[in-house]
Amino acid sequence: MQTHALRSSVSYGRPRHFSRRRVLVSLIGCAVLATAPQAQAHGTQAGDLLLDHAYAVPSVPGEPHGKAFFRGIKNAGGQADRLLSASTPIAAAVDLQSLKKHSNSLHAETVNAIELPPKATTLLRHTGDYQLLLRDLKQPLKDGDRFDLTLNFARAGTQTVKVWVQIPRDTHADHKEH
Repeated sequence: MQTHALRSSVSYGRPRHFSRRRVLVSLIGCAVLATAPQAQAHGTQAGDLLLDHAYAVPSVPGEPHGKAFFRGIKNAGGQADRLLSASTPIAAAVDLQSLKKHSNSLHAETVNAIELPPKATTLLRHTGDYQLLLRDLKQPLKDGDRFDLTLNFARAGTQTVKVWVQIPRDTHADHKEH
């Protein structure tokens, strides 16, 4: 009797049987997890560059220009790269601009290229170093819109990203204070 109790509680060497449904659910779960980081990161890889979170701010009513940004462009490679130009179907042209603090505001100056040093992240945020000026918009940029932006790099080649029009979080805070 003890032998029978021991034999029934130990399952060494016995194969476990999984239902087809359990296997299918496991495979679907793995597929979802494998794609989740891409969806959450909202970033695109271009060679050694990670183009992190492309966004634009809603355009000011009556203003013919818009602005596009990235949380940053990270160059994970060992060699410098450069953003040479950009284009989008929603604007006549895209200017690369350097932002410099001038008194209590930011002054924009058009540049020929944006340097992307190796092992560094270059900020293209609405509060910092660079921006992309979308000249002569074909339609106003509204919160929630999306559009394509094509970037041309010296080393990484050409990459098209999806830009999301949104009100930046710190802008919300600024508006609440006024």
